[in-house]
Amino acid sequence: MELLERTKEYAIKKHRETNHKYDIYDYDFHLNMVYKVALKFIHNIEPDARENVLAACWVHDIIEDARETYNDVKKETNETIADLAYALTNEKGRNREERANDTYYNGIKSTNNASYLKFCDRIANVTYSKNKGSRMFNLYKNENEKFISKIYVGNCKEISEYLRSLFNE
Repeated sequence: MELLERTKEYAIKKHRETNHKYDIYDYDFHLNMVYKVALKFIHNIEPDARENVLAACWVHDIIEDARETYNDVKKETNETIADLAYALTNEKGRNREERANDTYYNGIKSTNNASYLKFCDRIANVTYSKNKGSRMFNLYKNENEKFISKIYVGNCKEISEYLRSLFNE
């Protein structure tokens, strides 16, 4: 089985085993949204890195949400995908600010293609919250410029501009 399909199945299985939900949906609803955003902007990723980045869409929350470890992800996928999942794993914290601190953002920025993946995740969350009229939309809007400045790297110009546009429509 090819890497992308194997990673997708692994992620769906592990999130379902922990009964992890995205609002009223099974969590793969969110993972699929992230994957679709990544596909839309994949031309910003080096061709030889695209398969790993697309596969990482499926496991970007697996350490944080589904009781998997870095080594579990590495065993099921590969080191690059595990590094991306690890980079997107929040720190421990009692609140949003503690969980998404400078260590977290520095880890994203210093891991190749993790910023791109985090932009895909944020776009999926913003789009969903906007469409549902969720209170999270205003929270994302208020923290957007700080968020962009914390993770921005060169290949994220187009995707960060798209994220900004979601708040201007």
